[in-house]
Amino acid sequence: MASHVKAIVTTGYGTNCEMEMAHACKVAGAEQVDIVHLSDILDGSVRITDYHFLNLPGGFLDGDNLGAAQAGAHRLRHALIAGTKERLMDQILDFVQNGGLILGVCNGFQLMVKTGLLPGLGGNYENRVVSLTHNDSGRFEDRWIICRTNPSSPCVYTKGIDTIEMPVRHGEGKFVGLNNEIIDTLDKENLIAVQYIDPVSKEPTQDYPMNPNGSVLSIAGICDPTGRLMGLMPHPEAYHHFTNHPQWTRKMFDSEEGAGIALFRNAVRYIRDHII
Repeated sequence: MASHVKAIVTTGYGTNCEMEMAHACKVAGAEQVDIVHLSDILDGSVRITDYHFLNLPGGFLDGDNLGAAQAGAHRLRHALIAGTKERLMDQILDFVQNGGLILGVCNGFQLMVKTGLLPGLGGNYENRVVSLTHNDSGRFEDRWIICRTNPSSPCVYTKGIDTIEMPVRHGEGKFVGLNNEIIDTLDKENLIAVQYIDPVSKEPTQDYPMNPNGSVLSIAGICDPTGRLMGLMPHPEAYHHFTNHPQWTRKMFDSEEGAGIALFRNAVRYIRDHII
């Protein structure tokens, strides 16, 4: 009997999208999906390395009191597994080296960039070179947007997807780089996986509200060079059924399944084809 696809969805300390993310993994075909409090990982009850697919959901880690996911990033970097000298970050790095997949959405994306897991240039997953900061609008943005994927990107999650509509709900989603060289590198290496676009021209845009936060190069999400690690500000797990869409009573949909599930199906398919 073939091994099951095993997904872990972290929760705790302000996370609030874990149920939707776990549901998306199940709909996508993962046989085992566990929602695990970070405290259970830190006390050694659960190990991330026992799974194939790590999901970092949206929320407000530690109330975003030091900035979005900043306190959470310090926890990953410095908290030790009980009774050991192993950092939580060491366990995640082992998971990455063993071929695991990580998807960070919204607060999870913020967590990934602030630990350095993304963009992971040169295989360095602890070097912070990009960030997500306050929206140009100066307010929390809660709206639906359209994104275009990059067909040249190594990103596992976006394969076969052209454009996708998803909701955003964040106050700190403006993607920025340490310098222009970093942004140029992301562009040249096709690590910009998804961009906000104008719904008419289908081209990346800096115009508000199509680009809801003012992200440089219209960046909505990036991946690492392996394509196995991805973070994005829009919420694919929040579009798991056609009735999630605000126009579900007025538009014709090809399927009852929401478009966001495609990212999770790609992850599960990759695990079946390359890991188990």
